[in-house]
Amino acid sequence: MTASSFRDYLFAPDHPRVAEIRGLNAREYAEAATRDSFAGPMIEGWQTLYPQPFTGITDDGVLRPGLYPLAPARAGEEAPAADMVAAARRLLDAVTFEQASRLRYAVDAPEWQSWANPEFMQHDTGLRLDELDAPVRDAVFAVVEASLSPAGFELVRNLMRINGFLGELVELPLLMNEFSYNFALYGEPSETKPWGWQLFGPHAALNCLVAGTQLVISPVFMGAEPDVIDAGPYQGMAVFKERIALARQLMAALPSGLRSEATVYESMVDPAMPEGRLHAGDERHLGGCFQDNRVIPYEGIPVEGMPPEARAILDAVVDDFIAYLPDGPRAARRREITEHYDESFFSWIGGWEGEEAFYFRLQSPVVILELDHHTGVFLSNDEPAPFHMHTVVRTPNGNDYGRELVKQYPSR
Repeated sequence: MTASSFRDYLFAPDHPRVAEIRGLNAREYAEAATRDSFAGPMIEGWQTLYPQPFTGITDDGVLRPGLYPLAPARAGEEAPAADMVAAARRLLDAVTFEQASRLRYAVDAPEWQSWANPEFMQHDTGLRLDELDAPVRDAVFAVVEASLSPAGFELVRNLMRINGFLGELVELPLLMNEFSYNFALYGEPSETKPWGWQLFGPHAALNCLVAGTQLVISPVFMGAEPDVIDAGPYQGMAVFKERIALARQLMAALPSGLRSEATVYESMVDPAMPEGRLHAGDERHLGGCFQDNRVIPYEGIPVEGMPPEARAILDAVVDDFIAYLPDGPRAARRREITEHYDESFFSWIGGWEGEEAFYFRLQSPVVILELDHHTGVFLSNDEPAPFHMHTVVRTPNGNDYGRELVKQYPSR
């Protein structure tokens, strides 16, 4: 399969996968999805995970303390707090009283954990963008833009545009469109106190917490089905090409022995996988939605043992994953990740040459980065394909949603 072949996997318009839900909007499909043979079991499984009290992802079930001190950011690593606050206050000025009551939550509210990445709306947290007037929607985007790098904001908007493109292709525009996303605010916008925002929906979910000059954007889910727009006003727009190419280069740069050790399963659906290793929605991902307390043991090879040329490519992979962060917080995050390279592990599933589908994970006490190629949801490919991928960023040991920073704030 190649990136340009996704049109070979479009369902016929009368296929039950699309025909039976045609005409439904997100709220109507939320109910219908519970009875769907694909989505129903997934929803059932996730319902047991939310709302469990948050502890955080670990490698062994024991939180490691002291990793995320609440302190002023180093010079050059500061968050764009003033711009974020100004944008959030403009949004609050733009919404009605009723909208504000649905938009806002406490800074430590459990609703942070309600995000999900499928097209069905499992939890209606905050405001739905496709139900808002354009000025309010633009004010929401201004908050997101003020919090991200220019490249990060462009990527998020492009993922949303791909969702709209697919919705048009399969004739489900009420269900999947450019604005099929929820947005919520947490806490009171402030340049000193912790507060944040959340955006989630099909193939794009970001959770952003700012505490003074420190910024945490995690968990982050970004994906695409397909990975390119080949018609219409955004024709030629593609995503994740560089990240996938870098991953293949990294495997090529490893000596054959290390490459073999890094590969924990040869096949994307491997008979050697234990029960539960494959998930109906997440497939090989371990840090997807509702997995806030998962125990994820280290696998693969230690980063310390990589040759210098492979380590340099890994640096580029990390940079590509965290490119959504603005300059200062991106420098802080890069430093945090590389300072723990001596405790980091890299693992791989599947092939790595040509157009072979694959999964990989970089994991340490402070970060989990995952990329996985997937089977089709609204395309019919029943094997993982390069034109459908999911990526995840997690901050283990309790700082997803900036929760460790929030916990420390009262003591200051």
